[in-house]
Amino acid sequence: MPRQSRGFDLDAAAEHLRKRDRRFARWIERIGPLDVGARWRKPFDTTDSLARAILYQQLSGKAAATIVGRVEAAIGSKKLHADTLGGIDDAALRACGVSGNKTLALRDLAARAARGEVPGSREMASMSDAEIIERLTAVRGIGRWTVEMMLMFHLGRPDVLPVDDLGVRKGAQLLDRQDEMPKPKELAVRGEKWGPYRTLAGLYLWRIADFVAPDKEPVKRSQD
Repeated sequence: MPRQSRGFDLDAAAEHLRKRDRRFARWIERIGPLDVGARWRKPFDTTDSLARAILYQQLSGKAAATIVGRVEAAIGSKKLHADTLGGIDDAALRACGVSGNKTLALRDLAARAARGEVPGSREMASMSDAEIIERLTAVRGIGRWTVEMMLMFHLGRPDVLPVDDLGVRKGAQLLDRQDEMPKPKELAVRGEKWGPYRTLAGLYLWRIADFVAPDKEPVKRSQD
């Protein structure tokens, strides 16, 4: 497939959502433009991002950040790569607060990265979203949601809607003024209207959920 650049035209995407969905148009006007383009221009390493995603799983943002900091100190590097992760033993990871399952996941990630099985940003530019999801979910401990966050926040792919994400589902419930959150399959059907800019739709749905509940601290995701 043709190479894809990181990011897309946010103004064009917002205008598309306004035209396709009047309810979205009102919320976009209320919330204003989203400034997410800067992160798409930052250097990005797949292995490092996946390692952090593994460490963040099932923990609060604060607790996970503490463990990540300990791991960085233990390996003597801010980059969680195959070589740096390979230089720390299991006991040292446990001392950092890393669980046994996460240690196994990090070992699998490091081994796959060392074998060249984890594509970098340059290789992924020539891969479809589905190909990236298939390749990366082969890593132990990496699910579809984690890869979708990478596609949205690091690669800037324009048409990703994480229908299993509770925040996105909550935002969709508020958008449509429903009594219950839509089920993932229902949201997938609803989201067809927003293509080919479902990524921006998802970003706004998170903001809608946070906007309606301002006293609740926004969820810190591993890709933040």
